[in-house]
Amino acid sequence: MKTLMNVALACAALALGAPAQANADLAKTKNCMGCHAMDTKVLGPAFKEVATKYKGQKDAEAKLVASITKGSSGAWGAMAMPPNPVSPAEAQTLAKWVLAQK
Repeated sequence: MKTLMNVALACAALALGAPAQANADLAKTKNCMGCHAMDTKVLGPAFKEVATKYKGQKDAEAKLVASITKGSSGAWGAMAMPPNPVSPAEAQTLAKWVLAQK
């Protein structure tokens, strides 16, 4: 019984962790990591810095989706972020993932 419980807990942990990894993989696939990193500024801000800036804002997800799909400039300095070739669903997935960083 104890072994079955451990297996169930391990499966639950994998299932809960899978979406976060899948979204990190999407960020890599869509070349987000060329300009961003998790903890440090590259050309653009760190994902954790973005999450901190937008924490608690009701329209944060919509703002990030717009930045991802349309590009942005001036929000983080002189370097502009170009529009990214992602679907609306991918942009929303990426925005949610970025906002979940701590």
